[in-house]
Amino acid sequence: MTRYLISFDDGAMTFPEEELPEVAEASLKVVGEARDAGVWVFGGGLQTQRASIVAVDGTVADGPYPETKAVLGGFAVLDVPSRDDALEWAAKLAAACRCAQEVREIMADPTD
Repeated sequence: MTRYLISFDDGAMTFPEEELPEVAEASLKVVGEARDAGVWVFGGGLQTQRASIVAVDGTVADGPYPETKAVLGGFAVLDVPSRDDALEWAAKLAAACRCAQEVREIMADPTD
């Protein structure tokens, strides 16, 4: 099995705010389906876009960087047999969240 990060840009969710409860319900249904299928590892929406940037010297600055064009709005980590499976789950999440999802393979943990 391979782990995949499925994520979306914060600005991608452009539906009217009054539809948020319906979107949340649909998203949680997909999460439940992924849990039942045994592929859900972890995920969630980000509470705030405030980020702290920690430099290699330990200096901390508020972020994200001003030149950032896309800001992560939420993510899921799934452990599935193939990229095609990850894409199928991303399609379910895209429909539930009403926004495009990005899929990236997570490198294997060398300590496993």
